[in-house]
Amino acid sequence: MAALSFCLVLLTPAPAQAMHIAEGFLPLQWAVAWWLISLPFLAVGLRSLTRISRSHPELKLLLALAGAFTFVLSALKIPSVTGSCSHPTGTGLGAILFGPTVMTVIGSIVLLFQALLLAHGGLTTLGANIFSMAIVGPFVAWGAFQLFSSSGHRRLAVFAAAALADLATYVVTAGQLAIAFPAASGGVMASFLKFGSIFAITQIPLAITEGLLTVLVWNWLQSYGQPELKTLRLLHQES
Repeated sequence: MAALSFCLVLLTPAPAQAMHIAEGFLPLQWAVAWWLISLPFLAVGLRSLTRISRSHPELKLLLALAGAFTFVLSALKIPSVTGSCSHPTGTGLGAILFGPTVMTVIGSIVLLFQALLLAHGGLTTLGANIFSMAIVGPFVAWGAFQLFSSSGHRRLAVFAAAALADLATYVVTAGQLAIAFPAASGGVMASFLKFGSIFAITQIPLAITEGLLTVLVWNWLQSYGQPELKTLRLLHQES
C-alpha cells in the first residue's frame, strides 16, 4: 500500500492550478477569519489524538494509514475554473476509525504538507481549507456513519460516510468562495450557485468513487486489521 501511494503521488499529473483554495486567492480578512474558526477544533483534536496515542499505542500504524489514505486521495486532482480543484478528500475513513476531532488534526497535517511540498493549496488559505476538508468533512462522515450503522448495514454506512464527507467539503468550499466573492447580481447566493454547480460536475462522481474505494479499504481492514478494529469497537457482524 505504501508503494502504491508513492506511485500515485508521483504519476499524478500536476496542473498549474493549486488544489483546495489556492494561495493568496482569499481576501486577507477571510483568510484570517477561517484560521480563527479552525483553531479551536485543532486544539480539541490534538487532545483527542494525544489521548488515543497514549492509551492505545498499537493504533499508531492505523493512524498513519488514515493519514496516508487522506494524503494520496486528496492529491488526485481535476482542475476547475473556480480558483480551486476537484479531488477526493479521503477524510471519511479516518473519521470512521478515530472520530472527527482526531481527523481534524490528521487532515490539517496533510493540508500543510501538500501546501509546503506540492504547492497544493497555500498557507494563507490553510485555515479555510482546514475548515472545509478537515473539520466539516470528518464531522459529516462521522455523523453519516453513526446514522447508517444503526440500520446494521456497515458497508453502506462506510460508503455514505466517505461520499457525503467529500460532497460536504465542496459545498463548504463553494460557500467560502461565494462569501468572499459575492456576485454583482444576486450576491452570495448567486455566487454560491455558480461555484457549486461547477464543482458538482466533477465532485459527484468523485464522491461516489471515493465511497466505493473506502468500502474496499474497510473490507481489507476487516480481514487484516481485526485487532485494531476490536480495540476501536468497530468490528461487528454485518447484516
